[in-house]
Amino acid sequence: MYCLRLLTLTELKIGCAETIKIKKLFYFVLSSASYFNYVEGKATLGKVQIKTSFNLDFPLVCTTFVKKRRNMKYKMIVLDLDGTLTNEQKKITPKTKEALMRAQENGIKVVLASGRPTYGITALADELELKKYDGYILAFNGGKIISCKDMSVVFEQILDENLVPKLYESAVNNNMPILTYQGEDIATNHKDDQYVAYEAFINQMPVVQYDDFLGQIVYPINKCLIVGEPTLLHELELKLAKEVEGKMNVYRSATCFLECVPLGIDKAKSLDRLIKTLDIKREEIIACGDGYNDLSMIEFAGLGVAMSNAAEDIQEKADFITLSNEEDGVAHVINKFIFNE
Repeated sequence: MYCLRLLTLTELKIGCAETIKIKKLFYFVLSSASYFNYVEGKATLGKVQIKTSFNLDFPLVCTTFVKKRRNMKYKMIVLDLDGTLTNEQKKITPKTKEALMRAQENGIKVVLASGRPTYGITALADELELKKYDGYILAFNGGKIISCKDMSVVFEQILDENLVPKLYESAVNNNMPILTYQGEDIATNHKDDQYVAYEAFINQMPVVQYDDFLGQIVYPINKCLIVGEPTLLHELELKLAKEVEGKMNVYRSATCFLECVPLGIDKAKSLDRLIKTLDIKREEIIACGDGYNDLSMIEFAGLGVAMSNAAEDIQEKADFITLSNEEDGVAHVINKFIFNE
């Protein structure tokens, strides 16, 4: 099924879902079709007129975006990991892996873009054979770009170590753990915290206790992560963002994770850096994600895709809404827009 939603008086975007949303006021369930039109009071799906229970007081002519998108020759697919590429068990399903391997065999570049540290991404890169197919890793929300061909660093921006005491103070004053990454370890001041444990599970990395967090950190580092109860963490996010404005970026990648990264770092900016070295245009990119740290690349890519498990405000920014990460949503995108199936 396709979801159309009104962005302006004249623009509609199409995604995979079970409803049509018109100004968020009207909902209609439609079956799969190639295009939707609304002209002079008549709504049609393909050649079939749709009976509607609403009236639009402005002329609207809309033809399909799906057909145009499916005719585009894409050269790269960029994937967030948690909530997008992997399922709830943090695994790539066989169907999704099969689709990605087929895409790479047909010359499509695969880029894994995540807030995870490099070490937390390499196992998935190895599983997808990115070394063989010359894929890339965007770690730390784009703070580090790595070529899987030889694991060379294409780009890296480190966190200003003079700002780390401010982050530590904010975390401690709000009774929240702070962590960073030291080689293959997660270093934190609260080793046994449940949210620290969740970050360790995601990355499959051991946790080490730094009782003297500021004194024990070995620089340079790419980011810090403050973790905690979602409501309280959101309050800290709003406060901290104002305090460090113009010095660094802070935003949540998940409800319980507050990313603290160098100023100007996001997935879209790093993706832009990468494609300029590969002579690939942004229109030739598919980007898939589910989190707020994915928004920039979803809006940047020629085809920005939100998972159906993403928050509604993320879906609203996407060109296409695919199936969830539990339903092989990435495979669905590849089959539809790369192989036109």
